[in-house]
Amino acid sequence: MKVKKLLDSFNYAIEGIIHSVRTQRNMRIHLIVALAVLTACFFYDLSRIELLIIIISITMVIAAELFNTAIELAIDSTTNYYHPLVKLAKNAAAGGVLVTAVNAAVVGYIVFWDKLNYINFNVIKKVRVSSPYTIFMILAIMCIAVIIIKAFFGEGTPLKGGMPSGHSAIAFSIATALTLYSGETIVFVLSFILALIVAQSRVDSEVHSVLEVVFGAIFGILLTILLYKIFT
Repeated sequence: MKVKKLLDSFNYAIEGIIHSVRTQRNMRIHLIVALAVLTACFFYDLSRIELLIIIISITMVIAAELFNTAIELAIDSTTNYYHPLVKLAKNAAAGGVLVTAVNAAVVGYIVFWDKLNYINFNVIKKVRVSSPYTIFMILAIMCIAVIIIKAFFGEGTPLKGGMPSGHSAIAFSIATALTLYSGETIVFVLSFILALIVAQSRVDSEVHSVLEVVFGAIFGILLTILLYKIFT
């Protein structure tokens, strides 16, 4: 009996996590970022302390989002009208998630920046001696790849809707290509800001979901880096 109750408690906890992933957009974003960071850990020589800090930071963000979801559901189940205290409670819960997310971003910056700097220097050095026409070749391949993926998922059109966001993929591909080719920090900042604006506009216009935009951005960045590595 005690074993059954213990298993039930685990099942209930897992159901809560799955519900949060299904219904909360921010939880899906946190999990995608967490997977990307954990995958990056395989490619870098991290110490036990660095790995432990990263895992704790990821756990804090996910736990905070779960608490935020629980608070929202509890409040919504007992209140069906606007109340200023309800608004403050939800804002405070969301603020807790924001604090943990900022902390995770700072941890990622401290742990990975020096390692990324070294790799980026080598990549940029190789890219800058390559032909500028490489950028146009990569963009052409990117467009073809997006169309193929859209056809595979059977959603949207080449220019509107569906998985992944073509605009987001191309925008982040251009930003990545310009960054690699120029090697300038200001180009990196400005180009990725413009790419983020493009991605945000696709979500605001309700043409794409956040997941489609995020997938498009990641696909655009990774495919561009891979093609640069091949061509150079």
